[in-house]
Amino acid sequence: MSRYNAKTVEEKWQRIWDERETFRVDDDAAGERYYVLEMFPYPSGRIHMGHVRNYTLGDVVARYKRARGCAVLHPMGWDAFGLPAENAARERGVHPRDWTYANLAAMRTELQRMGLSLDWSRELATCHPGYYRHQQELILDLLDGGLLYRRAAEVNWDPVDETVLANEQVIDGRGWRSGALVEKRKLEQWFCRITDFNDELLEALEGLERWPDRVRNMQRNWIGRSVGARLRFALAGRDPDDGTGIEVFTTRPDTLFGASFIALAPDHPLALEVAAQDPAALAFVEECRRSSTAEAALQTQEKRGFDTGLKARHVFAGAGWAHGDLPVYIANFVLMGYGTGAIFGCPAHDQRDLDFARAYGLPVRQVVQGGDGGPGGIADEAYVDDSDAARIVNSGFLDRLTVPAAKEAVIARLEQLGCGTGAVTYRLRDWLISRQRYWGCPIPVVHCPSCGLVPVPRADLPVALPEDVQFDQPGNPLDTHPTWKHVPCPSCGTAAQRETDTCDTFVDSSWYFARFCAPRAAQPLPREIVDAWLPVDQYIGGIEHAILHLLYARFFMKALKRVGRIAVDEPFAGLFTQGMVCHETYRAAGGGWLSPDEVVRNPDGTLVAQSDGQPVTAGRSEKMSKSKRNTVDPGAIIEQYGADTARWFMLSDSPPERDLEWTEDGVAGAWRFTQRLWRLLGETLALLNAAEGGRDADGPDPDAIEDAALSGWATELRRGTHRAIASVSATVEIFHFNKAVAEIHSFANLLGGVKPAGAMAPADAAVLRRALEVLALLIGPMMPHLAEEMWAQLGHDSLLADQSWPIAEQRFLAQDQVTIGVQVAGKLRATLTVDKDQDQDSLREAALANDNVRRAIGDRAVRKVIVVPNRIINVVV
Repeated sequence: MSRYNAKTVEEKWQRIWDERETFRVDDDAAGERYYVLEMFPYPSGRIHMGHVRNYTLGDVVARYKRARGCAVLHPMGWDAFGLPAENAARERGVHPRDWTYANLAAMRTELQRMGLSLDWSRELATCHPGYYRHQQELILDLLDGGLLYRRAAEVNWDPVDETVLANEQVIDGRGWRSGALVEKRKLEQWFCRITDFNDELLEALEGLERWPDRVRNMQRNWIGRSVGARLRFALAGRDPDDGTGIEVFTTRPDTLFGASFIALAPDHPLALEVAAQDPAALAFVEECRRSSTAEAALQTQEKRGFDTGLKARHVFAGAGWAHGDLPVYIANFVLMGYGTGAIFGCPAHDQRDLDFARAYGLPVRQVVQGGDGGPGGIADEAYVDDSDAARIVNSGFLDRLTVPAAKEAVIARLEQLGCGTGAVTYRLRDWLISRQRYWGCPIPVVHCPSCGLVPVPRADLPVALPEDVQFDQPGNPLDTHPTWKHVPCPSCGTAAQRETDTCDTFVDSSWYFARFCAPRAAQPLPREIVDAWLPVDQYIGGIEHAILHLLYARFFMKALKRVGRIAVDEPFAGLFTQGMVCHETYRAAGGGWLSPDEVVRNPDGTLVAQSDGQPVTAGRSEKMSKSKRNTVDPGAIIEQYGADTARWFMLSDSPPERDLEWTEDGVAGAWRFTQRLWRLLGETLALLNAAEGGRDADGPDPDAIEDAALSGWATELRRGTHRAIASVSATVEIFHFNKAVAEIHSFANLLGGVKPAGAMAPADAAVLRRALEVLALLIGPMMPHLAEEMWAQLGHDSLLADQSWPIAEQRFLAQDQVTIGVQVAGKLRATLTVDKDQDQDSLREAALANDNVRRAIGDRAVRKVIVVPNRIINVVV
C-alpha cells in the first residue's frame, strides 16, 4: 500500500460523517443517555493546543460511550459575549458582532478538521438573540423569585476595561482580563443571591464523588464556612446602647482574654468616620485601597495600621478582664468583605496579629498552652493549636478548659451578658453580575421615575442590543446611544429608561449546558427534556474554572430548581480537569521571545535564530501563551501530520490530568506510529489475501474455533486480542488514556509479529482478521479517521463509528503460566515461571533448586518455606 495520506483520508471521512449525520442524537434515541461536554470556547479566532487536548479527551469519551451502546449527547457552542470583542471594535473599527461571527466561523472550521464526534445541529452562540432571549427570561425568573436584586455597593472597578468585576475576578488586586490595578467605587449594581445557597453548595460537594478533590476543596475554601461567635465591643466614652460599638466575628472566642487591640478594615464605617475628620487617616485608607486584597498578598505584605485614638471596652470588663481598654486601629490586613470587617487581635495565637503587635509594641498575652504546659511563652511564632490537647490559661473562668470547651463556655457567657452569641459566617458574597459594557446580554429591566424597577414583559423579549453603536468614546456605548435606552414604562407608559448594564459573561456559561438539551425549543428549558439529559455525565475543562464558572453554574442550577424551571440541582455529575499543554521557551540574543518556528536546532544541540543565526537561549517549559510566544499552531500540525497524529500525541505523552510537554520529536513519533499502523494494515491484508477466505467478512467466528484447530501463533494472537480489549477498555473507563495508548502499541507489536510459515488455514486467517478489526475498533476513539479507513479496507460497508465496542471473553484472558518471586530472608533473589496453580511441594523444590536462591541461603539452615500460590515464595532461614 502507498504511504498514508492523512489529508485525503481525513477529509473523506469527515465529509461522510457530516453527510450521514453520524453523531446527531435525538431525544428518543435508543440506549442509555450519556452526556459528555467540554467547556465551550471563546471565539478568539484560532484554536490552540489547549483546545486540541481538551476536545480530544472529550471525543475519546464520547466515541467510546457511543460504541458501548449509549445515546451520546456531545454538542458544541460558543461563549461569544465579552470584552475582547468590544475592545476589538475600538481598536479595529469593526462591530463586535462581525468580529465575533468571523472568529466563530474560522474556529468551527478548525475544530471540524479535528474529526470530533460533535452534534453540530445543536450549535449555539451566547451572543445570538435566540440564546440570550431565553437567558433574559431566566433572569426574570430569578427576579420574581427574589434571587436577583439591585443595590448600591462598593465594587471592584477595572479602569482599563471600564467595568465592575466580581470578587472572584480580581486576581492579586488586578482585573482578571486587563491586569489593571482594581479601584473601589460605589455604584448601583445587580446581584444574585448565591449566599442563599451557602449550605446547599457546601453539602452537595460531598456527593460529587467524580469531581477532583482539589476542585471540591477549592470551592469549600471559597465558600468559607466558619463557626464561631459574633460579639460587640462598646467604644469607651460613648453610650454602649447608641449603636456605635464595634461588632466582631471570631472563630477563636476562647482567646478573648488574649486580646491586645481591635482592627478595622479600611472601608469599615467607623474607619471612614475617622478618615472624614483626620487627613492622616484618610491618606492611610486611600493607600490601603490601592493595595492588593488577594489572600496571598495579605499573608506576605507588611502588616500596617493607623491608630484611630479610639478605645474599645473589653466584653469581659468586670468579669475577669484586668488590662484596660483596647486601642482601635485601621489595618491593611482586614477586609470588609469577610466577617464584619473588624477583628480583635490576639497576637499570641494568630501569626498575623503577632506580626502587627510586634510592629506597634502591643502586648502579647498567652492564653493557650499545650497539654504538657508548653510553650511557656511566645517569641516569633504564634501558638495556634486549638485541639483537645491544648488548655486555656490566664483567662479567668476559662482556665484549664480545653479549647473546644472554652469556646462553648465563652459563647454561653456572651449570651448571658447580652453582648454576643454563637454564629456561623461565610466568606462567599453575593454574585455581582452587572457589567458596564455593550457586548453582553441586556438585563431586561426598565427604570421608571414613577414605578421604579419594572421588568420587561416576557412577550417583549428579547431586549435586543442595538446595532448602530459607536465606540469613539470611553465607557458603555449603551449609555450614550441616542434612542435605545429611552422607552415608555411597560407599567404606566411614561418616559423611562432601559437598564444599560449587561450581564457578566459567566451568567451566559452558567446554563448553556442545559440549553444544549433543547437548543431550538420555544421555552428556555423544557422540563421533560432537560431533566432527562442532565446532569452532564462527564464535564471536561481546566482547573482554572474551579471557582468562577463551576461555582456559578452550580448556583444557577439550584436557583432554577428553586423557581421551578428544572428538577436537577447539580449540573455536572463527573468532572475531569486536564493539564496544560506546555512548550520550551526561547529568548533571542537581544532578550525578546521567539516562537518555536523561529528557532533552529543544530546537530550539536545548540539553538540559533532562523532569521540571523544568532544564539538562542532555551528557557523552561511553560504553559503555551502568546506572551511567551511558545505556542504551536494546531492548524499547521494538522496540515503536516493529520488530526489523528495530533490527537494520538495528546493522548500518549502523559496522564491527561498532568501538564503535557509538546515536542517536535513527540509529534513526529506519533506520525511514525500512524504510518506503522498503515503498513501493518497493508501487510496483514496481503497475508489475508493469500489465505483461503481470508478477506471474507462473513467468515467463521474466530472466538468459536477450538484451540486444537489453530496454529500456535493464532492461539496466542487470539488471547492477545482479548487481553488488549480488556486492558484498553479498563484504562479508557478511568481516563488513563496514555496507558490505553501503551496497550495498543503492545497489541500492534503482537499483530505485526505474525509471520505464518506457509499458507494460512481459514481458521488462522479468521483470527488474524479479527485481530486487525479489533485494532481498528480500539484506536477508533483516538484515531477515528485511520480507524474508519482500516475498517473500510477490511471490506465493511458500515461505518466503524456505528460499531459496538469489542467485548473481552474471560476464557481467553486466563493465563496458563505465572511468574512468581522467591524471597530469601525478605529479599527478592529469583523469579520462577511456573504453571498456574502448581502444587506447593513442587514449587518449594523448584525454589530451593534455583542457583540464585541456593547462593543466598549459603550455609544457613532453612527453617521453613512459605508459598503464596501464584504470588510469591518466602524462604525463611
